[in-house]
Amino acid sequence: MSDPVPPSQLRVSDADRALVETRLRRAVEVGQLELREFDERARLVWAARTRGDLDAVTADLGPLPSPEVTAASVHPARRDRSAVFSDTGGGTAMRVLTIIWACVLVVNVVTWAAVSLGTADLVFPWPLFVTAPGAVLLTLYVAGIGRPEEKD
Repeated sequence: MSDPVPPSQLRVSDADRALVETRLRRAVEVGQLELREFDERARLVWAARTRGDLDAVTADLGPLPSPEVTAASVHPARRDRSAVFSDTGGGTAMRVLTIIWACVLVVNVVTWAAVSLGTADLVFPWPLFVTAPGAVLLTLYVAGIGRPEEKD
C-alpha cells in the first residue's frame, strides 16, 4: 500500500481556486493588497495544482479583519470611486458621454454667439447640428441604457 498524500500535495478544484481568489479580493478591499499584487496572485491561484500552491499565495495575508472593516470605512475615497463603477447598464459611460456632449454643445453655442455678435448678423445656428448626439443619448437613456437598475 502506498503512503498517504500529504495535505499540501492534494490536488485542488476550480471551486478551491475560486475561494482563494475571493479571499484575495477581500484583501484588496481591506487594503492588504494592491490591484497589481492581486493580478499577480490571481494568476498564480488559477495556475495552482495543489493545496500547497494555494496556501503559498495567501500565506503572508493572515486572518481577515472583521467584516465591518471594509475599504469604504478605511478609505472613504475608495468608497466614492467604487460607487461610480458599481453602476449597471453603462451608467458611467453614459455620464461621461453626456458630459462630453454638453461641453461640445456649450463651446458651439458660445462660438456661434460670438460670431453672430461680431458680425452684427444672425448667422446660421450651426449648434443645432450638435443636438443630434444629445438626442441619441436621450433615446438610449429613455430605452434604459445608462440608468441604474430599479431596486425591488
